[in-house]
Parts: sequence; C-alpha cells; structure tokens
Amino acid sequence: MEDRMRRRRLLAGSLAAGLAAPWLSRARAASPGGSVLRFVPQSDLAVLDPVWSTAYVTRNHAMMVFDTLYGQDSAFRARPQMVAEHEVSPDGLAWRLTLRDGLRFHDGEPVLARDCVASIRRWGARDGFGQTLMAATEELAAEGDRVIRFRLKRPFPLLPDALGKAGSAICAIMPERLARTDPFTQVTEMVGSGPFRFVASERVAGSRVVYARHEQYVPRPEDEVGGPADFTAGPKRVHFDRVEWHVLPDAATAANAMRAGEMDWWENPTADLLPMLRQDPKLNVAQRDVAGYVGCLRFNHLNPPFDNPAIRRALLGAVSQADYMTAVAGTDPANWNEGVGYFPPVSPLAGDAGMAALTGPRDIAGARRALAEAGYNGQKVVLLSPSDFPTLKALADVTADLLRRLGMNLDEQAMDWGSMVQRLPKRDPVEAGGWSIFGTFWSGIDQINPAVHSYLRGNGTATGWPRSEALESLRDEWLAAPDAAAQKSIAVRIQEQAFRDVPYIPLGQMIASTVFRREIVDVPKGFVLFWSTRRA
Repeated sequence: MEDRMRRRRLLAGSLAAGLAAPWLSRARAASPGGSVLRFVPQSDLAVLDPVWSTAYVTRNHAMMVFDTLYGQDSAFRARPQMVAEHEVSPDGLAWRLTLRDGLRFHDGEPVLARDCVASIRRWGARDGFGQTLMAATEELAAEGDRVIRFRLKRPFPLLPDALGKAGSAICAIMPERLARTDPFTQVTEMVGSGPFRFVASERVAGSRVVYARHEQYVPRPEDEVGGPADFTAGPKRVHFDRVEWHVLPDAATAANAMRAGEMDWWENPTADLLPMLRQDPKLNVAQRDVAGYVGCLRFNHLNPPFDNPAIRRALLGAVSQADYMTAVAGTDPANWNEGVGYFPPVSPLAGDAGMAALTGPRDIAGARRALAEAGYNGQKVVLLSPSDFPTLKALADVTADLLRRLGMNLDEQAMDWGSMVQRLPKRDPVEAGGWSIFGTFWSGIDQINPAVHSYLRGNGTATGWPRSEALESLRDEWLAAPDAAAQKSIAVRIQEQAFRDVPYIPLGQMIASTVFRREIVDVPKGFVLFWSTRRA
C-alpha cells in the first residue's frame, strides 16, 4: 500500500510540475520520421525465442515477427493463415497442408514446406500440445515446396488447433536453418515471415525493442476459408512503418508518458493508477481480453519440500484468491474474479468440482497443522520475486506473507524478470541455485482446455516438472472424447484429480486493462497485437 501511495504522489508531483523524464526526449530524438507507434510492454523482452520461453512478452514479440500456419479467431476456432487449404483423408490419418502464394521471410527467401516441417518439429519438442501432436504423428514431411504432409498413427482432428494456437508457445514458422537449432538452445537471430521485422541493431536490453514493417508481407485474403481479421486469424494489415517498445518498469513514469503524449499505448497499467488514467480525456482505458489472466502459484516438484503432494495440498486451505487479486488489481470487482478453479471462467469446462478447497473458510492454523502432519520440518523455501514486473511482484509479496504466517523457512529472492526467466529451467537443489515456488499468470486461452493447459500436464516436462499418471491419462481421454458432453464430464474428473495432485494453486482471475491514446483506433481484441491498429 505504501508503494502505491508513493507512486500516486510521484505521479501527481511530476504532472503538476510539467516534468518529463529525461529518457522521453531521448526516445523522441531517436525515432525517425514516418508512422510510428510507441508502446510500453509489460516487461523487458529478455528472451527472443518463442519456443524456448513461454513468457507472454516473448509470445507478443513472436506474433509480430513470425507467422503461423493457422490463426485463431475470438471464439478460439482455428482458421487457415499461412495455409491456403488443407485436405484430410476419410480415415483422418492423412493431412495435406498447402501453403498460400506470396509467403516470404524477412531475408527475401520464399517460405517453403521444409521450413515449416523443421519449425513444427522444433516447436513440437517443447510445447505440450505440440508434443501430443507429434506423438500421434507417424510421418511429417515436405511434399515439394508448398505441401506439408502429416501421416498419423491415429486421427487427430485438433491438428489445426495445435498449429494455430495463440497461447504460448506458438508454432512460429522460421527458416529451416534456424528451426534446426536444438529446441533447448535459444535462437537469437530473428528471421520470420510475419508482418514486422525485428530491428536487431536498435535493440537496447532493458530499454528498447524496435520493429519495422515487413514490406514484402502479403496479408491473407479475406475469404470464406480465412475469414475477416479477428484476433490472430484473417488478414494482418499493418498501418505503422515502425513500432517501438519502450521498457518502463516504473508505473508512474509510464503513466506520465501516456498523459504527456510521449507514448501511444501501455499494455498493463497498474490498478492503482487506472482512476487517474480514466480521468484523462486523451486516453482510452479498456478491457480487450475477456479471457483474462489466471494467477498460478507454481511449485518445484523435484525438490523438497514441494516434492511432497501432501505439503502442496496443505497450502490450499490458507490461500485466499481475494487477497492475491486485490494486491494485483485493486478493490474494484470489475478487475478480477475469485472462485476460479483449474479451468478459467471463459472455458466451457469450468466447474465447481473440488472447489471447496479454495472457497471454504480460510484457516491458517489448520494449514499449519496440515503442514506438520505432511512432514514439513523446516526445509528452505526459495520464492522467486520479479522486482520489475508489478503484477508478478504483487503475487510474490502475498505469497511471502502467507508462507511466513504458515511458519515456513522462507528465502525470498528478488531479481529482474529477465533473470527469473533464465532461472526457471534450473533443476538444481535450492542450495545450488534452484528454486521452490513462484507466482505467475497464464492467459485464459492457455488454460481453456486440457490440450493447451501446460500446467495440468503430469509428464514432468513443464516448468516445475510435475508427474501424475492420472492427469496424463485423463488428458488423453479428453483428447479422444467424442463430443462436448464427454469432454465436460472428463474435465470434472481432471479438476478433482488436480486438487489431489496440486500441480499448482489457482489464485484467481485478473481482467487486465490496457490504455491507449484516443487517436489509436481499431485495437484488436485479446492480447496486444499490432496489425489492424492505426492512428485516426
């Protein structure tokens, strides 16, 4: 609360004095002429490779630079994007995807089927949905320059949904020479075929990222196959020559920049500044992403103490989703929801199975007893806290307070978000630089069903490395379900099993606001996208 009050005083003081931070004039001077959109992202772009990292800032970057074989409309239906058309055999075991004409990479080379095959293989080695698709694939090959051929072991009708999913990690199509990079090694050379080029020479780590219009990009036609522009589907028409991301970790500075007209769009304004921003007639504060973001308290399942499911379950009775969401999004109920389970409210699979563990009376004393009964005996708990990412820092602050009240041996380690992203893949014990627990958000579209919900995997591969044969078996059963009713029934069992295994704890749903200048119009629904958007 003191930090929020300090931000309000700082902002009010700087505005009253008519001051602009020194970097603002530098940013203006560094920007060339032409049509420029200046954007404040949620955090620094620490990782460029959308296969290596599931961070949303990396996904947002990847959506600009890379194109995908299919897109996803706002009803979460897959539509052809780079694909002109596809053919499926009567038995569902053979798919032929034909690329549309005019696809070119930023280096001028044409996009070929072999580039797509290599890209699918690399993505499929890391992404949960991709792993499932590849496990069902007998053969994936290029048939000439324009046809991608899948020969399947069993029918997989969700193939377009996998290749076109908008949640992390997207199946980004890159040149074969880059796509052959080991999936667990980062690609740093950014050559895609998307509507924007990454301008590597102008990147300043922790400060600025620059994109330029891809002049050779040909938007998908608005036809019966691809449909109109809608979320990541349909034509991606670009109206800016250049998009600059300016990294401003301090919320007061970002708000000042928006009010002064130095920035055009701020992705994630903090909740305490929204009333002030709404009062400015030059600004538009809107909620564009109805899927929202679900807070998650994620455990390291490899090391004590959270390798013990009974210890993970002991925390359920003490977690207050309202406490977490109020810390992140303020007291306005329009900004968040509690009573959120393992599927978000937007999902048709959301339900109340097992929810008493999170919605019943909160009991710190009872949770302390449950921890002792589960065998907790003072093992160190390393909590990762990203100091430059306000929403995630708020999750960490509430978690630190909760763990202290539960009597756990807490070691809260503050670091910048980029360092935290690099830290998360470490499997080491806490004594050797590992970690125990952290808070994060997943978009509702990344948790809408078991196919895309990587935090419900039990195969030991996702961050945290949970293992649950029961969850994996139920996921396979859901993928093979014959209809929506069967899927809903299986989802009930999945949620019940998740409350037993506790791969993570849901912390509530945040409905994030974004703010842009009034002259910035046609901003797409969903997460931040930079096509269609234009200056009136």
